[in-house]
Amino acid sequence: MWILWAVLAAVSAALVIVLTKAGLKNVDSSLAFAIQAIIILLITWGVVLVQGNFSSWKGIEKNAWIFLLMAGVFTSLSTLFSYKALSMGPASYVATIERMSLVIAIVLSIIFLKEKLTWQIVVGGTVMVVGAVLIAMSDTSQ
Repeated sequence: MWILWAVLAAVSAALVIVLTKAGLKNVDSSLAFAIQAIIILLITWGVVLVQGNFSSWKGIEKNAWIFLLMAGVFTSLSTLFSYKALSMGPASYVATIERMSLVIAIVLSIIFLKEKLTWQIVVGGTVMVVGAVLIAMSDTSQ
């Protein structure tokens, strides 16, 4: 079932890139993210309330709070950087370079989460890097 959720996340992320690029015309990238953050806040807290998970926040351990708050900071930075890049460059190029985060996540997961490195992960990560380099080096004027 996790694959379905992952595919839905990928489709949603792709739509974010395209819709944001379209919406950034004559709009500051930071302002665009601030507008979208309001929607993010409303939807996510709405889901928490509908699921009845609001009272669970009291049971979150200190380390989890630290990790989640740090992840929130990096989510914000990642999105701000992505939107700035989208305001300046083609969406297909920006998205490709930005998605190099997948390779970085693989490396960090192996180092910090002790996840297993397999030949499939090595080949897949290598293909992602090669693809990103090819796209980044292509002519953006076309």
